[in-house]
Amino acid sequence: MAHFAELDENNVVLRVIVVHNNELIDKNGVESEAKGIAFCQSLFGANTRWVQTSYNGNFRKRYAGIGSFYDAKNDAFINPKPSPYPSFVLDPITFDWVPPIPRPTDTVYAWSESTLSWKAFPSPYPSWIALGNPLMWTPPVSFPGPGYKWDEPSLSWIKVEGVSE
Repeated sequence: MAHFAELDENNVVLRVIVVHNNELIDKNGVESEAKGIAFCQSLFGANTRWVQTSYNGNFRKRYAGIGSFYDAKNDAFINPKPSPYPSFVLDPITFDWVPPIPRPTDTVYAWSESTLSWKAFPSPYPSWIALGNPLMWTPPVSFPGPGYKWDEPSLSWIKVEGVSE
């Protein structure tokens, strides 16, 4: 299945629809974005504007979402700037919104918009370690699921009475 994003006059995505691949096949048996656009316009009107998007982000940087912007010059869909982070800037290679200062990699950090800096995020327990990318505090024993809480003295998860799994 193919996906097409309808754009408004400012290249903001209004909706995304699924189009069967058969609608994209040209006379040579090759999938054609132009054929898909023509199909979308036959359904929604000749004056509508459509751009193909990739559900897997294989082209145009990412899958289009309602409210995202299509940058025709860079042939990329750009998500809206995250509202709690007005300081974030657009990375010109990934087209992701990123903090103006790269995240340190030595421990777990959280971005502080009020100070425009990274603040170390302390471990909730001395036994937990920082793992992953980005780093996250991780218990030394896998979380068994809802209804358990961490017990630092025993370095284990214990069942919470009265809480179902």
